[in-house]
Amino acid sequence: MMTAEFWVAVAFVIFAAIVWKVGGFGMMTKGLDGRAKRIRHELDEAKRLREEAAAVLADFKRRRAEAEKDAERIVAEAHEEAKRIDAEGHARLEDYITRRTRSAEQKIAQAETQAAAQVRAAAADAAVKVSEMLLRERLQGQAAQDLVKASLGDVKTRLQA
Repeated sequence: MMTAEFWVAVAFVIFAAIVWKVGGFGMMTKGLDGRAKRIRHELDEAKRLREEAAAVLADFKRRRAEAEKDAERIVAEAHEEAKRIDAEGHARLEDYITRRTRSAEQKIAQAETQAAAQVRAAAADAAVKVSEMLLRERLQGQAAQDLVKASLGDVKTRLQA
């Protein structure tokens, strides 16, 4: 019985009795209970933070989905606006081309009318000059001169009308 293991066992029992008498087991239990409370509190705090993070993540996902929908709506509206502007531009261009064509046609018609009037006037002047020259060669005297002047004025008036 006097072995080293025996004395270690006796020392352990004496040590345990002293610790028990001083209240060491109560302090150890209290310390372990305090640590358990602190760990429980930290776990509750971690759980609360996790739930809060999950709520923030869900809110972020909801906002992101809303933002994506808004972006898609804005892009669709922009496409529609671009199509509308394109159609409006084409309509304006067609209207401009139609007006310019009509204006050009009117100017061409006026030019044709003026050219025809100028040709008639030139023809009338040429006919008057030729008639005057022929009548002068064939008619002599004052009566011939008066007849030529009256006839030329009459011919000129009729050709210009």
